[in-house]
Amino acid sequence: MGKVTGFIEIERHDRTYRSASDRIRNYKEFVIPLEERDLERQAARCMDCGIPFCHSGCPVNNQIPDWNDLVYQSDWEQASHNLHSTNNFPEFTGRICPAPCEAACTLNIDDSPVTIKTIECAIVDRAWAEGWITPQVSAVKTGKKIAVVGSGPAGMAAAQQLARVGHDVHLYEKNETPGGLLRLGIPDFKMEKHLIDRRMGQMIAEGVTLHCGVHVGVDLSAADLEANHDAVLLTGGSEKPRDLPVDGRDLDGVHFAMDFLPQQNRRVAGSNLDGDVEPIVATEKHVVVIGGGDTGSDCIGTSIRQGALSVTQLEIMPEPPEKENKGLTWPHWPLKMRTSSSQAEGAERDFSVTTSSMAGEDGRITHINCQRVDEKFQPVDGGEFELKADLVLLAMGFVHPMAEGMLVELGVEFDGRGNVKADTVAYETSREKIFAAGDMRRGQSLVVWAIREGRQAAHAVDKYLMGTTELPR
Repeated sequence: MGKVTGFIEIERHDRTYRSASDRIRNYKEFVIPLEERDLERQAARCMDCGIPFCHSGCPVNNQIPDWNDLVYQSDWEQASHNLHSTNNFPEFTGRICPAPCEAACTLNIDDSPVTIKTIECAIVDRAWAEGWITPQVSAVKTGKKIAVVGSGPAGMAAAQQLARVGHDVHLYEKNETPGGLLRLGIPDFKMEKHLIDRRMGQMIAEGVTLHCGVHVGVDLSAADLEANHDAVLLTGGSEKPRDLPVDGRDLDGVHFAMDFLPQQNRRVAGSNLDGDVEPIVATEKHVVVIGGGDTGSDCIGTSIRQGALSVTQLEIMPEPPEKENKGLTWPHWPLKMRTSSSQAEGAERDFSVTTSSMAGEDGRITHINCQRVDEKFQPVDGGEFELKADLVLLAMGFVHPMAEGMLVELGVEFDGRGNVKADTVAYETSREKIFAAGDMRRGQSLVVWAIREGRQAAHAVDKYLMGTTELPR
């Protein structure tokens, strides 16, 4: 796989970023791609592993050594065919996936894994530029009509797979444009939205009918949806945010992250916000982001671009180690200190901190009262302190999908965490012909897991309708 001695002769070299002072002036992507020759040299580093752990590290089971070898051999078109055989949207994962495949790479034992994510992104970007990606229109029509509810990565993947085997697929999205959290939750500086539009164009040409601005359970009853389709696949998001029930939570200036981020994404897209929606902006404010994950990081980058005076990110977990113990963690995803591009743009980060209360004047937030905690989350004596805050963004994750409306009307069962109950073989819920996949079934997760579940659910739905299927899992 690749050059036999490549991993010995060639050092790891990855994409770089435009300078922070330059990139925070706009909302455009700022990653600087590698040149073709550099990419082929990086692909040459892929080892002839006895067991390529990158396969198990990748939720969609990308055939990483195979397309690394094809890139090394300069056969980019075949590399694109191989990559798309397991991943419908590598331009998404090549930008926003955290790359668990690289953590699982054998070369990560000495912290120099193959630049898998970079090569993946380069393959698909070149494939689009060269015109190798075209609609795959089914020559036969099954006569079966399928509803996919939710147009995020799980719904998009499932809809595309099902349309390609001849089903009449209808993709329903409650927002004005498709993409789910890819569209409204991921900032444009991480992934520009023309990438979603381009894929949707391909999917529509393949036979997917898109219904935007249709909120099932509100604009369209779940009963009518079920009655008018041979199968229904639920692929909505895990949208119930984790709240922070402390004194002062109801002050003006305290918002959920997913009330803040979509507003800016709509501004970038040139969309008009509804007149009754309060604009949430960080301009000339001291911002506190509560929550240390990706959503919190997105709040940081957005706040900095809006002109915040300061941005502080609080995390209740202890500060992780700078470097993991490879003998204990590899090839699994390790817990270690990571600094996102947004955090590197000027945020202050503080660990082992909980918020005990919020305070303000005239009904508006002015500061939060914090408490340092130990590894068991117990208060540390003398660990109280205060943080100035004009805007507090709650980015502590999501607990489960919204049950009100469609899910209650359908009468599907929920698991112990409040997600729609379905297994990973049949993907069928407690109701016949009703299926669930993605965050709605597994809870808040990565885009790559959503794509995997969307593909596998498409396999299950096709088999349910036709008795057999040729779709891959």
